[in-house]
Amino acid sequence: MPIVAQSTETTDWVSRFADEVIAESERRAPGKPVVVASGLSPSGPIHLGNLREVMTPHLVADEVRRRGHEVRHLISWDDYDRYRKVPAGIAGVDETWAEHIGKPLTSVPAPKGSSYPNWAEHFKAAMVASLAEMGVEFDGISQTEQYTSGVYREQILHAMRHRRDIDAILAQYRTKKAPAKKSQKPVDEAELEAAEGSGAAAEDDGSGSAAGYFPYKPYCGNCEKDLTTVTAYDDDSTELTYACTECGFSETVRLGEFNRGKLVWKVDWPMRWAYEGVVFEPSGVDHSSPGSSFQVGGQIVGIFGGKQPIGPMYAFVGISGMAKMSSSKGGVPTPADALQIMEPQLLRWLYARRRPNQSFKIAFDQEIQRLYDEWDRLDAKVADGSALPADAAAHARAVRTAAGELPRTPRPLPYRTLASVADVTAGHEDQALRILSELDPANPLTALDEARPRYDKAEAWINTHVPADQRTIVRDEPDAELLKSLDEQGRQSLRLLLDGLADHWSLDGLTHHVYGVPKVQAGFPADATAKELPPEIKTAQRSFFALLYHLLVGRDTGPRLPTLLLAVGQERVRHLLGE
Repeated sequence: MPIVAQSTETTDWVSRFADEVIAESERRAPGKPVVVASGLSPSGPIHLGNLREVMTPHLVADEVRRRGHEVRHLISWDDYDRYRKVPAGIAGVDETWAEHIGKPLTSVPAPKGSSYPNWAEHFKAAMVASLAEMGVEFDGISQTEQYTSGVYREQILHAMRHRRDIDAILAQYRTKKAPAKKSQKPVDEAELEAAEGSGAAAEDDGSGSAAGYFPYKPYCGNCEKDLTTVTAYDDDSTELTYACTECGFSETVRLGEFNRGKLVWKVDWPMRWAYEGVVFEPSGVDHSSPGSSFQVGGQIVGIFGGKQPIGPMYAFVGISGMAKMSSSKGGVPTPADALQIMEPQLLRWLYARRRPNQSFKIAFDQEIQRLYDEWDRLDAKVADGSALPADAAAHARAVRTAAGELPRTPRPLPYRTLASVADVTAGHEDQALRILSELDPANPLTALDEARPRYDKAEAWINTHVPADQRTIVRDEPDAELLKSLDEQGRQSLRLLLDGLADHWSLDGLTHHVYGVPKVQAGFPADATAKELPPEIKTAQRSFFALLYHLLVGRDTGPRLPTLLLAVGQERVRHLLGE
């Protein structure tokens, strides 16, 4: 009987790409290190959609490395790109930053209060720290340093000599329109920003000068902006004349000695492919339309004597809880935001388990608890050998790299339990340890550090992503009015709970006890299964749970009751339930 449409395969997508990359590298540059690449623009916060630009080649490079091959994962920091717009949600940014639009990112002041020398370094630093926490090994290349030190001088002069050939390639696409996009559900502004990418795909391709086509843009010697037009160029002397449309400044320079400008993006990218010998580089959806940088670059790279890298187009990374994130931060969440509330293994797993062309969401809302449950189940399956091969491969890529295993929580207690404890204890570590040590009396937690860093991540999630009106505040005194109004059934349910409290004081024990009270009241054994019970028992359980929540925290709902009872403590539970 054939197996159809399985979601997991015996070989995962990373291994398949690694096979192709190794074979292609041997064809192009036998005996040399395999080169994979990513490009990031530090034009603002580098968000979780951009992270896929790094994680896709990182996972492939790491697999190639595990197989004993030498690999270079290049991250080109496009910090010599123009400053396009003032991004939303940057603390301290105001409209005065608009005056810097058109300058290189490394010439724009850092946001107010930053310790970094410029805008690009400020946003680059946060990403570098996140990648280190995730175990991503890379060689960073600053395009500002490359261009201003003259590293690309011969490539620039070569492009200028072949400008007519480049123009002819670009001309094939200038009048083509992108096909109509399939309709999709509406997205908010932050999601659109996440899908937009760096904006490089829409940049000027160098056309528009009355003097002809030039694939090079000088930055103005007066105002530093790229709002310039090349008005003359001589191939023999390399004399180039440009005028600035912003400030009116004009000058003539020798391009063979001049280092204050760059190739336009659609020429710059393929030039770098050839210069670095890149074999594998993915591209985002903003590079997928006719005339896009990736498609056109595949032809222009030949002018520089290179070949286009192989690599997939990667899909959109969404955010669960985006609306709340957008309103509070004014933008899309970054890897640093994600790592504040989740361990690096979980974040790596989210990128490893989905093929690049599959979209997925990263949770900042209650969904993070379900994701952690799923991760813990997979962890258990890997430990006992029952995980499917592709799932086990994704797990292995999440927990370790070729360099070794990532630091992990020694005692990985359920995330939802840790979040509930952090919620109820409100930062009191001694109380948190007391509760967590009572979860499993046979194997008690002896120090909070055993549950870290997962405990800290869960606490950060509670403090930063759960609204104040949804936080749990345990009553100081019993709700005398509610207790007085209870009928005989209500009083009996509380008595049954309190009578068995001491004997069931553990997470598992309280779970069975709390669910068992309505069963016993209805004349069934406490351990009766759902199949043995009439449907009205579920209704009775919901009513009983609501009563307990009202008596303990004054609301209809709250953290899981067994965790909440442990958090409140036996003595206080008895007091609040009227004993």
